[in-house]
Formats: sequence, structure tokens, C-alpha cells
Amino acid sequence: MKRPKPWLLTAAVIAASTSVASAQKTTLEFWTISLAPLFNDEMNRLVTAFQKDNPDVELKWVDVPASAMEQKLLAAVASGRPPAAVNLSSDMAVKLVQQGALEPLTLTDAQKKLYFASPLSTFTFDSKVMGVPWYWAPKVVAYNTDIFKKAGLDPANPPRTIQTLIAAARQIKDKTGMYGFMPNINGINMLYVFQEAGLPIFSKDGGTAVFNGPEHVKLLETYVELYKKGYIPEDTMRRGFAAATELYSSGKLGMLITGPQFILRVANDNQAIYDVTRVAPYPINIAGNVIHTPLMGFTVPKGVKDKALAQKLALFLTNDLNQLQFSRVTKTTFPSTVKASTDKFFKQGGQSAIDQGKLVSSTELKKARDLTLVYPDASKLNKVFKDNVEAAMAGQKTAKQALDDIVKAWNASL
Repeated sequence: MKRPKPWLLTAAVIAASTSVASAQKTTLEFWTISLAPLFNDEMNRLVTAFQKDNPDVELKWVDVPASAMEQKLLAAVASGRPPAAVNLSSDMAVKLVQQGALEPLTLTDAQKKLYFASPLSTFTFDSKVMGVPWYWAPKVVAYNTDIFKKAGLDPANPPRTIQTLIAAARQIKDKTGMYGFMPNINGINMLYVFQEAGLPIFSKDGGTAVFNGPEHVKLLETYVELYKKGYIPEDTMRRGFAAATELYSSGKLGMLITGPQFILRVANDNQAIYDVTRVAPYPINIAGNVIHTPLMGFTVPKGVKDKALAQKLALFLTNDLNQLQFSRVTKTTFPSTVKASTDKFFKQGGQSAIDQGKLVSSTELKKARDLTLVYPDASKLNKVFKDNVEAAMAGQKTAKQALDDIVKAWNASL
């Protein structure tokens, strides 16, 4: 009987040991919202860095469209195979907490102090920390200087109030036939528009919905009128921000109300449009003096096999070093950690639209607040809100009737 050759034994041993090592590794996934393909390199850097610190872990990054995230996560939790950490916006977190889809975190006082108190409180429900904050960025207005000139507007003097922005949008449509802007009013976004205007959503004791007052009705009527007269694109209520970004990048929208991080998307989609883009502060409503600035965070889903490891991953993804690095890559987002936010990077200006967006946003941070509200049965009540606002925009109800119907339904549940 022939003896196996020594090199064959060596190869077999290596193969066997590799198989055992691979089998011993813990496979983890983390999910993000709409970051591919622009930020692939940064996400892959995070994967490599975490695996280096945790050699027994094989980490996988999965990017999910915003519109699909909630259902995809609920399905994963129901199947017993959730990812370890999931990037959620603050409004998504509210609904998923209420549906019992997230695990509370157990943070030490030292870990809590890494983050600003306000962002951390956004992900805290009934004194339980249900997520750690990641990035945010106050909205800005990116505008096409060529379209401004064609409409007879001064590119050096962009709108500074909501009223002048609407007037500029009307002028752009009247003079050029192109849309001036696409307001972010789909879904439940009118709730944030009301708050930015300084209008209450609930009574002082928080027990009653009150957003059907005369000023609320008047504000909704403003957008209904714009929609009815063709000053707002037809798919505003269906596709919202995604459609606005596409329209702006194609050179058919005068102004884009956006998080400054998405200016990079314009540069990626159409360099010619990016080259004529300038950035101005989001037109503040003096009555409210606040800019709704949704927070992104990382949460741990219900049913993870190793909660401690999942929490370690969420903390790693949102630590000072990685938040600062993410801001350097996006060029326009801001960290929610105290130390990272003091870096001199955030005070640097420049001539490009991306540099302008970063600088403008940094000056607006003092007005930034996540205006997401917490109330029972959020998924059900949000649908009532959405359906009725859409009915008003379509002319099926008056603005007053729509808001009255929403408030009646909400108060029956509150």
C-alpha cells in the first residue's frame, strides 16, 4: 500500500483546519438604509475593521432601500433570523419599538456620555435605550443657478423664508415651465411642516391631537393650492424625496430641499447639474425657528442570538472614530458623539456645492431638532394621516375636512 505523499497530508491538514476555523466563526449582518453604492468603500472599511478586532466574527453588510426597511426587518424578526444591528431613522424606530421588534440596550453611564443627550434621548422610550444615534444633517436648499437666471431670479439671493421659497417656485414654473420645488409633504411629513411653523400637534397635556386649528388648515391649503395649480410635481405624494432628487439631477427642478449628504448623489448622477448648483440655508419659519432634522441610529432587533455581540457592533459603528470618518466620507453629515463633533473638519469651507452644504449645515445645527413624535398605534394613526392628506391634495376632501377627520380618528385612539 502506497503512503500518501507528505505534501498531500499538509494540504489536507490545512484544508481541514481552515474548515474548522470557518465553522467556528460567528456570522453577523448589519443593515443600512440607502447608502449603496456611494458609500460602499466606507461600509467595507467598517466590515474589515470590526473583523480585525473580532477575528472570530464574519461580518456582512446589507444595504436596504428606505421604503423596504420596516417590512424586511419585521419579516426577519418573525423568521427568527434577524440581523445583529440595523440602521433605522427615528420615525421607523418609534413604529418598530411599538411592534416589539427591537431589543433594549444596556449601556453604561460612560457609554451614554459618548453621545449628545438630545440624540440619545430620541432613541430612548420609557427610560429604555432602544438604539444609539448615528448621523444627522440639517436640511439645506440646493438650487440650480441656470434655472434661477432663466426665471429672472438672482442666484446670489436665494429664498430665506418659506414664503419667498414658494414665491420663487411659482416664478420658476411660470417663466420656464420647469418645477421650482418639490415639498417634502408625503407620508406624515406635514406633521413636521406644522411643527416647523410653530404649530402644536398635541394639547399641552399630550392627550389630545389639536392639529386641525385655523392655522394648520391654512398651511395645508397652501400646498393643496400649489398642487391643484400644477406648481408641484404630480408624483410628490407618491415618491417624495426620491423623485425630487431624480428631477433635480436631470436639470428639471429649480430647488432641492435635501439633507446635504445627498448633494453628493447629484454630483454622481449629473456633473453638469452639480457644477451649476449652489447651496443655501433651509428657509426657516420664524414662528417655529426650528429645522426638523431626522436622526439615523443603530438598533438591535428582537431575537438576536448574541445580544452582547450585537450591541458591541452597534457601539462600534457609532463610536467617535467611525462617526468622524463617516462624516469625512459623506462630507456633509454630522456626528451625534460629543468628541467627534469638535473636529476642525466641520468648520472648513470651500467653493463646491458639497463644501457649501457642509458649512451651511454646520451653522444651522443650533436650530436642528428631531421632531419625531411618540404616540400609541403609530403605524395605524400614520396611515390615517397619510390617506387623508392625500385625499385633500387630490381634491377629494377640503383641507379642513381632512384634518378634522384625522384628529377625530387620532383622538379615538389616544
